[in-house]
Amino acid sequence: MLWPPRPLPQYFPGPGRGPVGIFPHRLPVPPVWIGLPQIARAAGTIFSGRVTAIARVPASSRQVEAVAISFHVERAIRGVTSRQSLTIFQWVGLWNGEQRYRVGERVVLFLYPPSKLGLTSSVGGPLGRFSIDSLNQIALSEQHVAAFAADPALGGKSRISLPDFIRAARRSIEEE
Repeated sequence: MLWPPRPLPQYFPGPGRGPVGIFPHRLPVPPVWIGLPQIARAAGTIFSGRVTAIARVPASSRQVEAVAISFHVERAIRGVTSRQSLTIFQWVGLWNGEQRYRVGERVVLFLYPPSKLGLTSSVGGPLGRFSIDSLNQIALSEQHVAAFAADPALGGKSRISLPDFIRAARRSIEEE
């Protein structure tokens, strides 16, 4: 070890100045833009609904331990029909993290197509899940507001009515 210790090279010294040290040239960073069309494109199932049941499924009945979440579909957008009962299976590791549901909770979900094991999750984690409040509105989380800032339907909004959101989601599918 050298003494006195030398300072590490500055990789990102600040706005307007390129990195120095290991990276002699400024690295271009493309802007990240996410909108409903991008989330809808990745989704196999899109709907609004109410959680009706939650049950843990042991690994003995499936290849991996999972959680079964059942929904009553209120409004179908893709891959389901209205008034249908739908049960999805999520890997228990997601359940132990951020992707928990509560019986009675109302949500709009953009779900990935099921995997070979029959498991699914919301597209982009929390970005593909929208909570519906008692006034039939979607209160966008800080994460939604930041991610959808440039989206024509959601940009700059912190709340949107469920019917307006459903219309925007359907339009985004048509744009695919």
